[in-house]
Amino acid sequence: MRAKLDENMPDDAARLLTETGWETSTVHDEHLVGAADQLVVTVCQREDRVLFPLDLDVSDIRRYPPEEYSGIVVLRPDEPDRDSVLALLASARWAFAQEPVRRRLWIEEPGRIRIRGVDEMNGLGNT
Repeated sequence: MRAKLDENMPDDAARLLTETGWETSTVHDEHLVGAADQLVVTVCQREDRVLFPLDLDVSDIRRYPPEEYSGIVVLRPDEPDRDSVLALLASARWAFAQEPVRRRLWIEEPGRIRIRGVDEMNGLGNT
């Protein structure tokens, strides 16, 4: 899988995903810091990358239907600090092997992953 980390993701998040087999890039790598969400999502679509943001701006499935994108994984830690984000991402790594990310919207919070997409996967909804 290929991932693009949004501008607020800590640098160590790329390492965590790479250790799990993801090919990662960041909006910093492509000088997209401060770019409109639509542009970032379009770049991800063109590059066939799953977007990893911390904000809910791209979680509106009417505006960003999951089936039209490679995937969106929104991380919602209790605190938006580096350690909380990395802990949340680390806890989700096992789920990436269990459930498809492609063409789905994942919203991960501490103790819970919600998945929306083409066939409304519910297997991890109460994790």
